[in-house]
Amino acid sequence: MAAAPTTALRARAVSDRAEIASFLQTDRRYAAYALGDLDSANRDRCTWGMAYDDAGSPVALAMHHEGLIPQPLFLMGDPEGCHAVLASVIKPRDAFFQATDVLDAAIGDLYDLDRPTALLRMVADRGTFQPFAGLAERLGPADIEDLNRLYQLGFRAGFATTILDDAVYFGVRIRGRLVSAAGTHVLNRREGVAVVGNVMTHADYRGHDFAKMVTSAVTAELLDRVPDVALNVHADNTPAIAAYARLGYREHCRLSERLGRRRSGGWGLMRPLREAMRITWPKDR
Repeated sequence: MAAAPTTALRARAVSDRAEIASFLQTDRRYAAYALGDLDSANRDRCTWGMAYDDAGSPVALAMHHEGLIPQPLFLMGDPEGCHAVLASVIKPRDAFFQATDVLDAAIGDLYDLDRPTALLRMVADRGTFQPFAGLAERLGPADIEDLNRLYQLGFRAGFATTILDDAVYFGVRIRGRLVSAAGTHVLNRREGVAVVGNVMTHADYRGHDFAKMVTSAVTAELLDRVPDVALNVHADNTPAIAAYARLGYREHCRLSERLGRRRSGGWGLMRPLREAMRITWPKDR
């Protein structure tokens, strides 16, 4: 019996919000950051591409964000579909890939990829969340200097005051000093998803569950607004994973982040030929 023919894929740029959101909603916990970009103030700096099968159904999506450095490139869906989008529609020279190992492997002939950072996407909802009581208090615009003073321990640039107008941030103060804080990377009520981020405790105050307190407080407020809350954690950060698990977060998927530089010389076009002939090609150096 003859093998089934390979499904023909076509890729094109897309801008219709409903079409993009519909595909992202097939796994909104994985696509949480992209759903945030869909309705963010910088949405005009995002470029979207989709791949379709021969029946016209969408099978993959790529999103390139030109407003950040390094420029994020998010991949979702069928690996061959992602390859088709990056081969013909979205073709940045340099990008910061946010995907899975499977999707990274699918575009390895188009980009030279750096060693990945392995992350866990953990998620919580109203059914799993286990609040942790503590000293956390809501932060507002008047707290921006204290917040930046805390984050400057790990980040070079501070936040603008406006970030605390809409985003949810909680902190713990000891004798008036802000020693721990957590906030939000994404809050999209329309799409029902939020992402907790910027969790930090001053080195002198670790080991007192302050990070758990602030993360719990942020999560509780976000779950009053959306059904799904997500966060990323380094896959080798066992203590943090355990702490989030005690709050009711559970692993949803494994992610990789890595820089990539576009290969030259049309390697992407030669990929099917290499596979068909089973040739081992030398790596570019």
